[in-house]
Amino acid sequence: MHQEHLASRGPVATVLRRPRILWRRMLRRYTRGGLARWLAIGVVAGLLSGLLAVLFYLGLESLKHLLQVRLAGISLPSPAGESLFHGPTGPFRPWLIPVFLGLVGLVTGYLITKFIPDSLAGVTDGTDATIKAFHRSAGLIRPLTPLLKGATAILTIAAGGSAGQEGPISQLGAGVGSLLAQKLHLTARERRILLLAGAAGGLGAIFRAPLGGAITAVEVLYSEDFEAEALLPSIVSSVVAYTLFTFFFGTEAIIQTPDYGFQNVWELPFYLALAVVVALAARLFIGTFFFFKRRVFAAIQTRYGVIASMVVGGLTMGSLGFAFPQLIGGGYGWIEQAVNGHLGLLFLFGLFLGKILATSLTIGSGLSGGMFAPALFIGGTAGAMVGQAGHLLRPDIVTQPGGYTMVGMAAFFAGVAHAPVGPLIMTCEITQGYGLLAPLMLCSAVALVLCDKVHLYENQVDNKFASPAHVSDATNNILEGVPVSAAFTPGRVVTLEEGVTLRGLADIISGTNALVFPVKNPEGKLTGLLSLQDARCVLFENCLGDLVVVRELMRPAVTVNPDMSLYDAMMRFIETDLSQLPVVEHDSPDTVLGLLNRQHVFKAYTQTLRALTKEQ
Repeated sequence: MHQEHLASRGPVATVLRRPRILWRRMLRRYTRGGLARWLAIGVVAGLLSGLLAVLFYLGLESLKHLLQVRLAGISLPSPAGESLFHGPTGPFRPWLIPVFLGLVGLVTGYLITKFIPDSLAGVTDGTDATIKAFHRSAGLIRPLTPLLKGATAILTIAAGGSAGQEGPISQLGAGVGSLLAQKLHLTARERRILLLAGAAGGLGAIFRAPLGGAITAVEVLYSEDFEAEALLPSIVSSVVAYTLFTFFFGTEAIIQTPDYGFQNVWELPFYLALAVVVALAARLFIGTFFFFKRRVFAAIQTRYGVIASMVVGGLTMGSLGFAFPQLIGGGYGWIEQAVNGHLGLLFLFGLFLGKILATSLTIGSGLSGGMFAPALFIGGTAGAMVGQAGHLLRPDIVTQPGGYTMVGMAAFFAGVAHAPVGPLIMTCEITQGYGLLAPLMLCSAVALVLCDKVHLYENQVDNKFASPAHVSDATNNILEGVPVSAAFTPGRVVTLEEGVTLRGLADIISGTNALVFPVKNPEGKLTGLLSLQDARCVLFENCLGDLVVVRELMRPAVTVNPDMSLYDAMMRFIETDLSQLPVVEHDSPDTVLGLLNRQHVFKAYTQTLRALTKEQ
């Protein structure tokens, strides 16, 4: 009858049913397939974080052009890939920079103390705040926090503060990922993964570095490890965000460089010297930054409040920018000139020291912005100085001193952030130059070793075992080493037949303490499980006593075997929400050896943990 009804509806109904069937199949694949699921979620995270990156970049560049070029009359070199706005330069009024930054400090201090007062506690910048949310907040970020941090970062950088874009944009992307995970009702573990995917999307878009952004997001969490589980959605998100961003702003490299290459093996000693210089520069930078943050501005905050600290930081940075306009902003234009060999040794030395002080005043006082761009600037100037010095000593060997700028950028950030792979790839993508890959890898590795005790991000931990986000992994490792056979005692089990009526079931269960009963068919095959919680609603309905049979109440059979780990057994308890599971022989799945209680798993875990603690 049903088939006749469908046939009577004709071919139109069949055509209309096909999209619905396809949608249901895709939905089932999304909910059941782990990789396909993360692929879909990564695309959504990439679209959202990419859109935020577009709005952030557009707002920053337009406001920077207005404040610095039109009003203050300061025209600084811009990298080839960031020349978004063009126009006449206004009258030269550099005294406006301290005014702008003082007002930004006032506004930023008020907004943060009013709406997000806890956002300054124990973090370096937006990237560090993302790391903190991953490790200590179960991937939860209040939506207002990244929005305010992003808006105030635009004000800080546009007004002339020495800060980068990656901190706020990674925090914005992470906030989008966290919010999306909450809307999809994902678990804490999945929420953390999506947080990283959002951050990777922001980084990949703003730096036009899809691979470097993804790897940096999963690598910067740890100094000795990386979050491999988040790699797939992070790559997908970063690629999608990058594609969306380049749709509006093009695919041109941020920094245009000559086609440098590593051709002379005798250059290796000079690159090793570069790694040593960069490591020393990293220690100087970290020491200076945290001196101002923890000694100078922390004292001002304690005595006069957060607003006073930011106003003082803005005014002092503005005064420094008034005296030396070359130090304001991210400084990628100067890096491009250094890569192309257009800056002298003394000028580079001044930029190097000045940028360390400028960044310490800006970010150390609590103003919004990222540390990635200043770190690249400082590392790049240090590398350029080594390259020029090497060229003066042995021009026949160091024939391309500008290339040392690129190597210094990657090696410096690898040392201070303990992230050797992501920044290396990102540097190559920013410049679209891969000819120096070998010295990049060598210098990053050496700088990483020499900066073993140097940490830029306060919430970065050594590895997964030191992260609160992976406490459950230790539990899993303990249970994976304990078989089911060690936690239960074989015994007689009450087994039901499919045809037992509800009345007969009531008589059977009255003489046993079991809560779950294996069910077999007349051929003795295990076909299902009957849980009392499933039968409770009809068990005492006298009118149904002879009408309902066990076959109609049972659920599909879920079993464990003696060789299975207790971790796998625990997962089946969680999936089925049963308090007992039948234990069957591995080679004879219809032979029930006994029942494993959920309490057996908890007891085995406690005993194993005590034994391990005693051994330690």
